[in-house]
Amino acid sequence: MSTTPADPNGLVDLTGRIIIVSGAAGGGIGTSVVALIARAGATVIAVSRSKDNLKTHIDPLVGEGLSVVPVAADAATDDGIATVMEVARNTDGTLYGLVNVAGGAAPATWMPATRVTRSDWRELFTQNLETMFFMSQAVAAELKSRDLPGSIVSISSISGMNTAPFHIGYGTAKAALVAATRTMAVELATDNIRVNTIAPGVTATPASQMYVDADPERDRRAIAMGRRGRPEEQAGAILFLLSDLSSYITGQTLLVDGGLNLKWTHMGSDHTSLFLKDEGFRAAMTQ
Repeated sequence: MSTTPADPNGLVDLTGRIIIVSGAAGGGIGTSVVALIARAGATVIAVSRSKDNLKTHIDPLVGEGLSVVPVAADAATDDGIATVMEVARNTDGTLYGLVNVAGGAAPATWMPATRVTRSDWRELFTQNLETMFFMSQAVAAELKSRDLPGSIVSISSISGMNTAPFHIGYGTAKAALVAATRTMAVELATDNIRVNTIAPGVTATPASQMYVDADPERDRRAIAMGRRGRPEEQAGAILFLLSDLSSYITGQTLLVDGGLNLKWTHMGSDHTSLFLKDEGFRAAMTQ
């Protein structure tokens, strides 16, 4: 990828802007976001709980000469957030953005609603809602105190936009994240701070490989575009929402799912109803 801003008119040029990425070092969407926005000129504060993950996935970006500051901190704690904000205050540039990637769910959290415990529920909400909210709160407060504009982008999920059978805690937390985004967007709009969300569909990341196997035929049947997304495709949508190209967009959730939400379960890989038995009719209507 080019190390120069993607847009010659500067609409996606983030030069001089500091952007915090929480959940930066998993080797998936967060790491792709760090790389892309750093190549667009931003100074990126890359936050992860894991020093090992920072060394594996973020240090190589620093080695490329990108302006990336690795920070080992837990964004699910007040102390972790305070550490991140202190680094932001002492980094050259102007604080502008936040990307909330931290979250997710372990395979063990998939279960019927009748088996979910309070502990399961609280853990999923801590990982996927509280981390987003309190990190956003800290960045928004800092921007307001310095009368700075900004853009906050969080990651929900297709599971938060529809039903999430056998994953009710995760789906509900991601739906609540969307609601929090909308309310914060209203409160912060007159401060020129935009708040948006993306909702990824099935994306090929190290985390998803724990419970989603490679099955191209299934992907063709389930996803309108016929394939799973790539982390850099989610990062591209996030860059758009951080950039001045989206300067009049706030409180929105952008589905980045290859059309997964568009397909009904009774559709085949050619997007026609499986209930249609007349192959002649099926062929005629798809031409």
